[in-house]
Amino acid sequence: MLKIKKIALDTAPENTAFLSCRCSIYRAEEFTALKKIEIVDGSKTMLATLVIADDPQFIAHDELGLGEPAFRRLGLPEGAQVAIAQAAPPESLDAVRDKIGGAEMTEGQINAIIQDIAAFRYSHMEIAAFLISSASFMTTNEVLALTHAMTNAGAILEWEQPIVVDKHCIGGVPGNRTSMIVTPIVAAHGLPMPKTSSRAITSPAGTADTMEVLARVDLTTEEMRNVVEQENACLVWGGHVNLSPADDVLISVERPLRIDTHEQMVASILSKKLAAGSTHLLIDIPVGPSAKVRTRSEATRLRKLFEFVGDQAGLHLDVVMTDGNQPVGRGIGPILEARDVMGVLRNAPDAPGDLRARAILLAGRVLEFDPELRGGGGRARAEELIDSGAALAAMERIIAAQGNATKQYSLGDITTEIEAAHSGIVSAMDCYRLGRIARLAGAPLDKGAGIDLLKKIGDKVAAGEALYRIHSCFQSDFDFALKMAKKNPGVTIDVQVLGQRTTK
Repeated sequence: MLKIKKIALDTAPENTAFLSCRCSIYRAEEFTALKKIEIVDGSKTMLATLVIADDPQFIAHDELGLGEPAFRRLGLPEGAQVAIAQAAPPESLDAVRDKIGGAEMTEGQINAIIQDIAAFRYSHMEIAAFLISSASFMTTNEVLALTHAMTNAGAILEWEQPIVVDKHCIGGVPGNRTSMIVTPIVAAHGLPMPKTSSRAITSPAGTADTMEVLARVDLTTEEMRNVVEQENACLVWGGHVNLSPADDVLISVERPLRIDTHEQMVASILSKKLAAGSTHLLIDIPVGPSAKVRTRSEATRLRKLFEFVGDQAGLHLDVVMTDGNQPVGRGIGPILEARDVMGVLRNAPDAPGDLRARAILLAGRVLEFDPELRGGGGRARAEELIDSGAALAAMERIIAAQGNATKQYSLGDITTEIEAAHSGIVSAMDCYRLGRIARLAGAPLDKGAGIDLLKKIGDKVAAGEALYRIHSCFQSDFDFALKMAKKNPGVTIDVQVLGQRTTK
């Protein structure tokens, strides 16, 4: 038997184990081929990727090191004794190989694959094989089966109310933090909205990152349930409540490979919402030349796929296409986006009007799910709840129920302004590039990093006038962001010549 040693390495999402090349109990050479082992303590078994270590000070000859995710999932104390054995490849990999060859997967095969992925039986390479084979083509029946399999792989929340609403934006537009305004509006109206949100993976901020500036987001399932029962809604990090856990594993591989097909997107989003117990869902699809969805025809195809799977899964779906031509609001990054959100809720004179208008539009569509609300009255009701301060009061109650933020965050004090090279009118903004610059500046790792937009499409600008301000907390991050912004600021200015515009 080997003694467990906790290794302070975050190897998420994979389980990683470390064995000494001088191990006195097992021959390390026997495990170098497959690199996958079973860890057994008699009552439970866990699969892990094996790394052979040379340094005796890192791992002793009678120890098995476990990275932090593996140590947490195994649930045994340091020093506990375990045995290891060669791990057989998951049987479901046969279906992945067939899919690579062009076969259609059955519901049973998809269930087996997702169960194995959720149990961390697949390596990153094997997950990539599944994703790439599925990206080539998926039938609507496969998408539906994948949605159900991902929903059933983790916890499923149940609520006593007949209508449980939610809203989701597919992303691709920086600053689009409407969920943090829609949720308190809906809560103030009285509809239940257990809003679970993601942290950013490749964007400058996710809803959970921004909400964390104001409140705790790492609630347990029971804490989340209590907040919703008390305040009608919550804004929490979905990764902490084990909803559709296979999706989190898949995303960790999808993002570096930039795999984001419509089929996988639909299964990912809808599985999370079904697992959260939602009955009615609004989907926001921003459409723009640098957004995730570039054309109306592409958005229409995506809408129809959402509607097909939603109908088959028993979800009442409303899909809205919104403007994705530029960032929403002024802030890009957690603190700056939280500032914009609270400005709208407080009816502040300088609150971004585009964020307010979009939030009211979307909240109105969600409120239309209420059978007691007169048809067409959702938007007016949403505006009333913001103007009266009821939405702000609901947000303050949600923050108090979840718990105030445990840390005070401040805006990054390493700053510079990116200036216009010439006079003219702002005609285009590159959502993808501006998001990249904000992320290089340190967002969302540093809550105070990001971009403060000073100009938007349609604004006049003089040569040398500031287009936006970069905020960083570390000099190296600032240097990376500034280098990218100087190469291409992501803002296009049309020059007016004799009454005509010329793009530069």
